[in-house]
Amino acid sequence: MTFRNVTVAGTGVLGSQIAYQTALNGFKVIAYDLDIEAAKKRILALRDSYKHDLGLSDEEFQTGFNNLTFTTDLKTAVSDADYVIEALPERLDIKEKFYQQLSKVAPAKTIFASNSSTMVPSQLVKYVDRPTKFLHMHFANMIWKCNVAEIMGTDQTDPAVFQAVVDFAHDIKMVPIEIHKEQPGYVLNSLLIPFVVSALNLWVKGVADPETVDKDWMISTGAPVGPFAMLDDVGLRTVKNIVLGLYQTRHTELFKQIADKLQPMIDAGKTGTTDGAGFYQYPHPAYRDPEFLKK
Repeated sequence: MTFRNVTVAGTGVLGSQIAYQTALNGFKVIAYDLDIEAAKKRILALRDSYKHDLGLSDEEFQTGFNNLTFTTDLKTAVSDADYVIEALPERLDIKEKFYQQLSKVAPAKTIFASNSSTMVPSQLVKYVDRPTKFLHMHFANMIWKCNVAEIMGTDQTDPAVFQAVVDFAHDIKMVPIEIHKEQPGYVLNSLLIPFVVSALNLWVKGVADPETVDKDWMISTGAPVGPFAMLDDVGLRTVKNIVLGLYQTRHTELFKQIADKLQPMIDAGKTGTTDGAGFYQYPHPAYRDPEFLKK
């Protein structure tokens, strides 16, 4: 069971990276998004990172980009798809509607995977028409260098499908992390979410501002960035959706307080790295200043 044609549904922060990383490694990729120009812009914005971190030339980057096509029509996007990776916002209602529509138009051969950060496969499998061909494949941000792919199925997932996705992860230069028991947050976010929520708690309560939190973490641990720089990379819309999801499942008031405090930033267009502002201003955030850790 091998994949040739891959569709990525949703080209936000991670979807754009997944689409390009897959295309760069020789697959024909269709990027499905309601705003094609924005999708192209986000993917082309990856050029400098691939050049700097992986040493790609402009010609090599363009070769990868040439393997991409874009469409706003879901039926067209999946007409010959071997594999669909869903990277839509972290909202159950959005994903439910998508999988119901996808099930109606995808060929019988197509395997479905979600890149959901916070949901587990059993939450979404009920919305698909092929439970044996459904699982999750979760990527870390900046996948070209933080190259893990966490793979988790349900008790209905065909082992051959699971193995095909593991093989695909290798093919696009990911390190597959096989998870054979459902775990909210997988491995990465089981560790990361409590960490960033602790940082956001300090901010919401007025204990310390984002720069102070990041500075303390960076000096004390030797980490290259702090939690608020990480949150900017994730994108504050995604962060808000995640904490609202946590609020709905855990009913902890802190999560709603975080979402409420993030909303004015999002309304002002300060949504993170890709929009040029979040907790920091880009492309020259304060934490990259050589003096940041000395003051």
